Amino acid sequence: MPPWGPVSRRVLIATLRRLGFEGPYSGGRHEFMVRGTLTVAIPNPHGRDIGVGLLARILQQAGVTRREWEEA
Repeated sequence: MPPWGPVSRRVLIATLRRLGFEGPYSGGRHEFMVRGTLTVAIPNPHGRDIGVGLLARILQQAGVTRREWEEA
């Protein structure tokens, strides 16, 4: 159960997998994860945590609520 806040790229990927996403797969500029017909771009690794604002945008694209995120 990741808390709502900055998370590492590794935690983001692991949690999205628990929520039914597959990947990450290589893409053009970014890797991406897939669930059904939904595709979500994953930030490139830069050694820093993913901030709350970017996390919220990623989860919005993924159709994942804050509650689902915290319970995963």
